[in-house]
Amino acid sequence: MPTFIAQGCWTKDAVQGMTSNPEDRFGPVAELFESLGGRLLHWFMTTGEHDWLIIAEAPSHDVMMAAAAASLAGGGTSDIKTCAAFTAPEAKAIFENAGRVATAFKSPGLR
Repeated sequence: MPTFIAQGCWTKDAVQGMTSNPEDRFGPVAELFESLGGRLLHWFMTTGEHDWLIIAEAPSHDVMMAAAAASLAGGGTSDIKTCAAFTAPEAKAIFENAGRVATAFKSPGLR
């Protein structure tokens, strides 16, 4: 199953609610992914530009986007960014494929 990384922020209301009533968010996020046929692997609170980061498996990009949309629709998250993640063997296969076709591809404006 493809692996995805997502980062996002909490809204002011979410932070106020979690400050008043702290909760472990792994369970609810795991349930969201399970309901879509995926699996939450890791959940982290982070510093910097984003408040949280997750690593999840999902059957497709569509499922990952559905999870993000459901999270946004709940009103407690914002600014979600997602990307696909590839293992070292997957990256090797990607570069092998690219190497196979790279010599035939001509970049625009270059001879």
